[in-house]
Amino acid sequence: MSAWLSDETPLHHSDAPRHGADIFALLRDRAPNQTAQVTAAGAAWLAGAAAYPRSALAQWQAHPSSPGVLPCGSAFDVVNVPTLFGRRMLEHLWADGPGSGPVATHHGRMLLFASPGTAQRLPSLLDWEEWGGGFEPRTGTDPQGRGGGKVPPLLCHGTGDAVTVPPLTCTSSTPGPRWVVAPDTRSPWLPGPDVLLWACVRVTRSAPSSADRNTIFPPADQGANVYDVSRRR
Repeated sequence: MSAWLSDETPLHHSDAPRHGADIFALLRDRAPNQTAQVTAAGAAWLAGAAAYPRSALAQWQAHPSSPGVLPCGSAFDVVNVPTLFGRRMLEHLWADGPGSGPVATHHGRMLLFASPGTAQRLPSLLDWEEWGGGFEPRTGTDPQGRGGGKVPPLLCHGTGDAVTVPPLTCTSSTPGPRWVVAPDTRSPWLPGPDVLLWACVRVTRSAPSSADRNTIFPPADQGANVYDVSRRR
């Protein structure tokens, strides 16, 4: 996999099914300032998590509006949190911290892509710091993200797990998983367990965001999905 990722040669029509448009050329053209749109380099990074990256890219080129399933543990881990709690984590990460890596939403949960090993270490850190009263290894019960002074149930996906990732192309009306911060480089920065622990604790200690708080999220009635963020992702 590492040898394939070091190959910077663009994917050509000969590398994938010939029917349809070259979706990766389209992604390159549409990439600037679209943090909720995957770029060609971001697609290559995602595919690098698969056992056969070129086959994964070919599948996405043939079906760019279909979600995919990728294994965790090698290119990334995923921390799966209740949506409200995840939104507040992102507000702190972008306003007060180092930013985030790729982020997606699916089934009322927020998926934060993290560095490999995070799925194993984050629950231990939460327990060590006595913030992990709400942690459950594989199940969550509080869709509103209310932890009663504790971090709500987190689903940590690492080695041996797989996650559904959003399509390469989607709109605000596309059902199913969607990108909040889409991958746009072959080497995205990914937060580790220490950064995510910090964000969890900041959210748990703080009151709910008020109307006058600076936020990367637009008001709910705008229905927007693309956020103007320019830091690490």
